[in-house]
Amino acid sequence: MMNETITEKPDFDFENFTFGVQATDQMLVAKYENGSWSNFQIGPVKNISLSPLAMCLHYGQTVFEGLKAFKTVDGKVNIFRLESHFKRMNRSLERMAMPPLPASCFIDGIRELVNKESHWVIDDPEYALYIRPFAIATENKLGVDASHEYLFMVVLSPLKAYYNRPLRVLVETTYIRSARGGAGAAKNGGNYGASLLPQQKAKQAGFDQIIWLDASEKKYIEESGTMNIMFILNGKTLLTPALSDSILDGITRDSILKLAPELGLEVEERTIQITEILDRVGAGEKVEAFGVGTAAVISPIKEISYKDELFETYVEEDAVMYRIKNKLSEIRRGISPDHFGWSDLV
Repeated sequence: MMNETITEKPDFDFENFTFGVQATDQMLVAKYENGSWSNFQIGPVKNISLSPLAMCLHYGQTVFEGLKAFKTVDGKVNIFRLESHFKRMNRSLERMAMPPLPASCFIDGIRELVNKESHWVIDDPEYALYIRPFAIATENKLGVDASHEYLFMVVLSPLKAYYNRPLRVLVETTYIRSARGGAGAAKNGGNYGASLLPQQKAKQAGFDQIIWLDASEKKYIEESGTMNIMFILNGKTLLTPALSDSILDGITRDSILKLAPELGLEVEERTIQITEILDRVGAGEKVEAFGVGTAAVISPIKEISYKDELFETYVEEDAVMYRIKNKLSEIRRGISPDHFGWSDLV
C-alpha cells in the first residue's frame, strides 16, 4: 500500500531547534476522489501544488490533529493514543462535511511513517516527535459547497518543551473562541485563525496566552489559548470545564482525568465561573491553574489578569500538576505500566 523508501540518520541538532520549522525526511499523502480515499503513499517531504480555485483556500474545509511519538526506556517508539486521535479526526471531518478516513490510512499509515522515521525519535524525556495529520479540500471550484476532492497528509516535526516557563494569561472579555452550535469541538483551521488576533493583542500587552470565556454571558471558563484548562483546588480536587460543542475534547485532557483518581484527586467536570476561581485565589486558597494539550502537555499558569486585576496562582515545585505530568510521562516512556491501553508501539 505504501511506497518503500530508505532514509539515513538525520543531520540535525536535537539540542537547538525551533518547533514546527523543521520537518523530518518523509511524509504521507492520500487522495480522496470519486467517492473514496486511495493512492496512499509515503515519500520525501515536498511542496504540494494547488489551484487558486482549490476550495480549502476559500471556504475553510481544513481539519488537523496533533499527536506525539516517544522513545521508551526499552528502545521502542510509542505513538501515544493513536486510536483516540483517529476517532477525533473523523469527528472533526464529519463536522466540516468532509469524508471520514479509513483506519488503514490514518492508523496504519502513521504507524508505517513513524517506523520509517524512527531515527528521529531520540532517547530524551523532554523530547518527542510531533505528528501532524491534516486534510484539506482540493476541488477546483468557486461556490459555497462541500468539496468532492481532498488531500490527507501527515508530516512529522521534532518537539521539545512547548512552553518552558509558567504563563501569564489574560481573561478575554471581548472576543470569543466559539459559540454553542458552532464548530468549537472540531479541530479545524477556522477555530485557530479566529483566535490569532486576540492572542496577538494579549501578547502585545505582556501576556503569554488568554483564557476564553463562553460566548453568551462571558463569565464561564472554556479553554486557555490553544489548550484545555484545568485547576487543582487545595491539592485535593481537579476541576475542569465540562465538555460542550464549543470546547475541544482534548486527548491530554482525557488522559489526565483518568489519571487523577490514581493520584488521590477528586475530579469535577462542570461549568466554572471565572469569578469562582479568582475568589478562591483572593481568599488565600491554594489554586493551581494549567493548560493541557498534546503539544504543551501541562503548561503551568502563574498569573491571571481579569479586568485589570492580577491574581497569582500556585506554581511551586510541590504543585500537584507536576506529579500528573511526571506520571503521564512515565506511561508514555514505558517506565510505568499502561493499563489504559494508550500506547501503540512500533
